[in-house]
Amino acid sequence: MTDAQETAADTSLRTTGGAPPDDVAPAPIPLLEPREGIPPVVASDDALAGVIAAFAAGSGPVAVDAERASGYRYGQRAYLVQLRRDGAGSALVDPVGCPDLSGLGEALHGTEWILHAATQDLPCLREIGMTPTGLFDTELAGRLAGFPRVGLGAMVESVLGYSLEKGHSAVDWSTRPLPDPWLRYAALDVELLIDLRNALEEELDQQGKLEWAQEEFAAIASAPPAPPRQDPWRRTSGMHKVRRRRQMAVVRELWTMRDQIAQRRDISPGKVLGDAAIVEAALSLPPNAQALTALPGFGHRMGRRQLEQWQAAVDRAKELPDSELPQPGQPLAGPPPPRAWADKDPAAAARLSAARSAVSELAERLNMPQENLITPDTVRRVCWEPPKNLTPETVENALIGYGARHWQIGQVAPILLRALASEA
Repeated sequence: MTDAQETAADTSLRTTGGAPPDDVAPAPIPLLEPREGIPPVVASDDALAGVIAAFAAGSGPVAVDAERASGYRYGQRAYLVQLRRDGAGSALVDPVGCPDLSGLGEALHGTEWILHAATQDLPCLREIGMTPTGLFDTELAGRLAGFPRVGLGAMVESVLGYSLEKGHSAVDWSTRPLPDPWLRYAALDVELLIDLRNALEEELDQQGKLEWAQEEFAAIASAPPAPPRQDPWRRTSGMHKVRRRRQMAVVRELWTMRDQIAQRRDISPGKVLGDAAIVEAALSLPPNAQALTALPGFGHRMGRRQLEQWQAAVDRAKELPDSELPQPGQPLAGPPPPRAWADKDPAAAARLSAARSAVSELAERLNMPQENLITPDTVRRVCWEPPKNLTPETVENALIGYGARHWQIGQVAPILLRALASEA
């Protein structure tokens, strides 16, 4: 970090949340530029071998980022991986040309990875053979430290005093060749991640939260891949309008057919057929393709063959026997929605109200979002079914069972015990 960056970071951390006096104009924020220019895109095995050797010989943590093509392509695969490490510089790796990056992952084994919003990038990195053994999440660090805005651009600006170029975050990263302005944007995403990590570590240490953050990072790094969603068609936008089981079957058939087409064509499902169109067809139950054409989303741009395919899916749902129709909702794995508690269990509703108030007050005192202090789902579960014998140990064991970290238990267990006991 340069002297200017150190000064900016130190000043920003000391004055976070403050404002300059009225008679002092704020200094202009410089636009960040790549230190070594835009690195060439690595898209061959030979070039990748050079990157692996360089990063294996580097020192300190490695900054990692990935770009996906959400909204354009099927799935969440990585279309560009950016890295930076002291002694190695920056690298841009194309997973299309180099689909197996396990050699790079092995070269970085035991090295701390720095990511921003790690849970967003880890699944697509894992698919190409890159899994960290330890990490530092700068977005989560910002949350725990109490920063009001934790996007990468906002964090670089407030902590390091630099402005990141904006405008290419939602582009189609599957485009080949990638335009130079996009590559410049991508390279800048890892340009100052190491500096940002060091400044945030110091801030967390000063606040007495560094061990908390390290426990969170370890939990993210060791978490297994998320299991496939059960009945993903139920997440169709507008699904709340669909009440009858026959209509739900139409949603399921159309969603499944759309997903198969999108996967085969490798495009985003929304570009095949919109959620709103699926819901309209389910509510209308059109008798034929001509009636389907009149519905929003099935207009004149759609060919007759396509319309007949969609109508066939509707007809399949209409012909299903009642025994094969989906049930109105997924079985609840936990407590009912809080709005129903007052009628179902007034005592539990009172416990939840007291617990929420206590958690909110503690989160404000610790200067962090409530959901990072303890997940709302954990609070609901403990309040719905509290331990029969309320003691510090039983409340702590309940929190452990729901996956709370040790630092969270140390902070939250005493106030939850008081909330549960006061409403017992």
